[in-house]
Amino acid sequence: MIYFIATFVVFLLVVVAMSIGYIFDKKTIGGSCGGLASVGIEKSCDCDDPCENRKNKNAEAERIAKFKSEEQIL
Repeated sequence: MIYFIATFVVFLLVVVAMSIGYIFDKKTIGGSCGGLASVGIEKSCDCDDPCENRKNKNAEAERIAKFKSEEQIL
């Protein structure tokens, strides 16, 4: 029974700590889609519905590719 109580207290402390972090920073826990890419490690995002950051990165990459492919007169 002591293990159950100790485990419950630890989990309760973690939840309280996350709550305090949210109250002060107003930053929620992010999902994993694009998580590795946010630290500089490229990976293929195979999410059915990519997160907003991934959509913005894809749109920016497409814009740059289109800009580079167009003929420019200097």
